[in-house]
Amino acid sequence: MPARLLPLAAAFAAAVLAGALAAPAQAAKPVWKTTPCVGDFGAALSRAVCGVLTVDESRGTASTRRVAIPVVVLKASAPRAGQPPVFFLHGGPGGDIVESAAGVLRSPAAKEWIAVDQDWVFFDQRGSGLAVPLIECGAVPMNDAGPLTPWAAESLKACAARQLAAGVDISRYNAREVALDIQDLRKALGYKQIDLFGVSYGTSIAMATLRHAPEGIRAVILDSPWPPEAKWAEGGPTMVSDAIRLIIAKCAADAECARRYPTLAADVDAMARRFLAGPQKGKRRSYTADDLGGFLMDAAYSAEGARRLPFDLAAMAKGDFSALEAHRPDRSPYFEGQHLTHLCKEEMPFEDKARTAAVGDDAIAGLLVPSMSRYFDVCEAWTVGKPYASDGVAMTSDVPTLFLAAEVDPGCPPALARAAAARFSKGQIFVAPNVTHGVTFWSACAGRLTRQFLQDPTAKLDGGCLDGETPTFAFDYGEA
Repeated sequence: MPARLLPLAAAFAAAVLAGALAAPAQAAKPVWKTTPCVGDFGAALSRAVCGVLTVDESRGTASTRRVAIPVVVLKASAPRAGQPPVFFLHGGPGGDIVESAAGVLRSPAAKEWIAVDQDWVFFDQRGSGLAVPLIECGAVPMNDAGPLTPWAAESLKACAARQLAAGVDISRYNAREVALDIQDLRKALGYKQIDLFGVSYGTSIAMATLRHAPEGIRAVILDSPWPPEAKWAEGGPTMVSDAIRLIIAKCAADAECARRYPTLAADVDAMARRFLAGPQKGKRRSYTADDLGGFLMDAAYSAEGARRLPFDLAAMAKGDFSALEAHRPDRSPYFEGQHLTHLCKEEMPFEDKARTAAVGDDAIAGLLVPSMSRYFDVCEAWTVGKPYASDGVAMTSDVPTLFLAAEVDPGCPPALARAAAARFSKGQIFVAPNVTHGVTFWSACAGRLTRQFLQDPTAKLDGGCLDGETPTFAFDYGEA
């Protein structure tokens, strides 16, 4: 179990396991059981209801294995009549939210719109977080760019064998099953209608719910959308390159940044080509194209990393790889097994390894090709069953849906959101300029739009506040 879960595990695992082990010896109905809340909710503790939903691992079969899903319901501080609850869908795949639910209410960016006039429901998706079983693989260097070393790929293959040996039905940890879990949770909590709020890959879960289990869904918010037709590995290297080049272009348009780094674009291209030619020697070790590609993916995802990127890239172009050394993770930012049960079922079957390498002369994109390509090799070991044919197809919907995209996003670029929103008859889309992944957690305006939309999903929104909120990209030059 990851070290970051240890404080919660001692207090929560017993309740979760009790829910799982108390299941009948045959496939059975979902069971909801309240439990003590874990975490520092402060004054909001009186508004928190916590529990465990226990459901079949493999619905429609004779299997007796059950899945325990931890849940936190944050009651509205000022309930508004007629407002359904909002189900929060975390990203990843392989992320979690229950561990941090207590802190959500204290977040300056979220406290003005989360659990104000609607209840909010947080749960860890099956296979991740504090759910039982937990589908994770230990310390593996990887991120959204894929396994960052050949060893990481082999470790993930071995992890698949361990899951199968443990009796886990890894074909049942995917978006369709999570959508069915959402419906079971909705019914267990007694809700006739719910709204969905998805962030990052949680938006893919939301759209899968609209596709596979749409009952009772009133409205949907998609923050940093990842639609089903998007190409994770095929498009990934170019999406990262586009985000990096956008940040470099913003530097060139900024007088101070351009003064400090007048040749940044050329320097970065030249550096990328050196890395593609072979490892580059630093003070502590040599660094590979995988190291640089993985760093660029994470840096462009975060506000802090993106704003510091010109400083870090300029230093690296001169041979100072301190930023790469600091970036070296001993594990991924998510639960790797759950990450792969989704991608190997919902993404890679609709993509082609050869086309992943088709990046032309784009040296920055080339850095991501080896790690992205490893997904295909790893997925051969994850026997997740045949994909659902509809999962790779662009979808349409008449459900009122708000799309919020960040201008700077290496994983969920705004072009994907615009194309997807055009197919939603009641869709509205706004792109936040000079903002990175996870719009509502960086933009107060996006938070207000979210709340306005949830109060009346049929009303036309005015997103003008986004333009004036972040008119420039404020760079960090690494100065104390």
